[in-house]
Amino acid sequence: MLDMSLQEELKKLSEKVKQYRDEARVQMHLAREDVKDEWEDLEQDWDRFRSKIDEVLHDAENASQEARQTASKLGEDLKTGYQNIRNKLK
Repeated sequence: MLDMSLQEELKKLSEKVKQYRDEARVQMHLAREDVKDEWEDLEQDWDRFRSKIDEVLHDAENASQEARQTASKLGEDLKTGYQNIRNKLK
């Protein structure tokens, strides 16, 4: 059975990534082309992350350790990616 703290951790990570993404998206109109390309790549990863998180959270009982680790890794990478974009736009 999926332990609750891991589920909570994934939810918090997802919320943090969404917050970073929203903040970066607001500033995208100011971005250079290379930053926009970086954003597009991150958006594809965002879609993958969302479906992986949904899979893990909605099928928590059967979600494999690997699926949870993948979701967590994707989330951390996205958080870093969106953070980098936000820093470039400051």
